[in-house]
Amino acid sequence: MADRLDTPLAQRRALVPRLRMDQDAVGRVTEGIARFLGTPRFLVYLTVFCALWLAWNAWGPEHLRFDSAANGFTALTLMLSLQASYAAPLILLAQNRQDDRDRVMAEQDRQRGERNLADTEYLAREMAALRIALNEVATRDFVRSEIRNLLEELDEKDRRQDRDRDRG
Repeated sequence: MADRLDTPLAQRRALVPRLRMDQDAVGRVTEGIARFLGTPRFLVYLTVFCALWLAWNAWGPEHLRFDSAANGFTALTLMLSLQASYAAPLILLAQNRQDDRDRVMAEQDRQRGERNLADTEYLAREMAALRIALNEVATRDFVRSEIRNLLEELDEKDRRQDRDRDRG
């Protein structure tokens, strides 16, 4: 059956069935490989491998050599090209996944910054309201002076009443 646009994907037949893989698991494995490719350990391993390959095929027993120096170590060149052709996409995949993580982290940082700004503005408004409210609150010295004034007024009133009784 030819692929038709009016046929749902579930009904289309494929010559080769598609493999279903967990994209996250594949991504984790490729990131692990890409991380290993960027380590000094990998460079040492690759250097030792190439040195052994070259030494064996240059100075090893002639009947056991498998890559001719006369042909420029063609098999080694092909193996290194194969390694590089797999390494490049793995590194790009790992970089894309890191970019996605960075994008998510940047969005979370932006949201956290907005929340912090909103919290800071709220606290600033609350502090301003407290300052205004504190201006209207009677201080200890004010209350003492008011009580002193009331006592003086009462004393004055008592003195007047005493004078009025003495006169009358």
